[in-house]
Amino acid sequence: MTTIAAIQMASTNDVKANLDLSSQLIEKAATQGAKLAVLPENFATLGLTSKMSLQLAEKFQTGPIQQHISGIAKKNKIYIVGGTIPLIAADKKKYYSSSLVWDPHGDIISRYDKIHLFDVMIEGKEEYRESDYVLPGEKIVIVDTPIGKIGLAICYDLRFPELFRAFMLKGAQIIVLPSAFTVPTGMAHWEILLRARAIENLCYVVAPGEIGLRADGRPTYGNSMIIGPWGEILTRATLPNEAIIAEVDLTKIEQMRQQFPALNHYQSFVMQNLSIEENT
Repeated sequence: MTTIAAIQMASTNDVKANLDLSSQLIEKAATQGAKLAVLPENFATLGLTSKMSLQLAEKFQTGPIQQHISGIAKKNKIYIVGGTIPLIAADKKKYYSSSLVWDPHGDIISRYDKIHLFDVMIEGKEEYRESDYVLPGEKIVIVDTPIGKIGLAICYDLRFPELFRAFMLKGAQIIVLPSAFTVPTGMAHWEILLRARAIENLCYVVAPGEIGLRADGRPTYGNSMIIGPWGEILTRATLPNEAIIAEVDLTKIEQMRQQFPALNHYQSFVMQNLSIEENT
């Protein structure tokens, strides 16, 4: 078994303070034996406006935020999924919201650009237009580590079960979901959807959430969790800034998938028909 951690943060508009806090929480997780730590979405930039995030966007594999997380990974000899970081795009008016993975040597070994962008109106009051400043990614990403095969997703991706099934067809055992859920949608759907994705795919789901305030003062939901492959909540955050840990047992996953072989009953024509309908 391997110990993993989800990092909950109440990030602010002070990037340096956010980075310092991430260091403290990851180090705490590492001292408890964690071999993987997952930061929340926008862990360094939650309190910034979209314009400020654009100005802060870094070139892939260089820049102060990436260098900072690299140093934490190397110092603590731990794998880190760096929540999301704004990375420079060809479109100068937008950036990628990217989840990067560092190994214990401090090297970036994977990158996922958020596919599904949050363009919604909530209860007729709260409007979000992520596509106004973020470019969507186009690749499904799984990273193979000694901890297991990890599927990379971000926040709003949670509402698209076909992405998670694609992870399973590619052999994923753990899915990480750095998030900054809204309070209304979090209260209604966060736990339900996390548990559903774990149950449907007989996998672990690591879901660190932000609980800080956005630049406009709107709060995020927090409630970070690690979910087991039967849909059980292994651990849940109770503090604004907290590293929660749980054990991942890949042997258990394989046993469950053999005893309850729902994934073997996948019918490829269903997804093929979906694809055909989209292209007609």
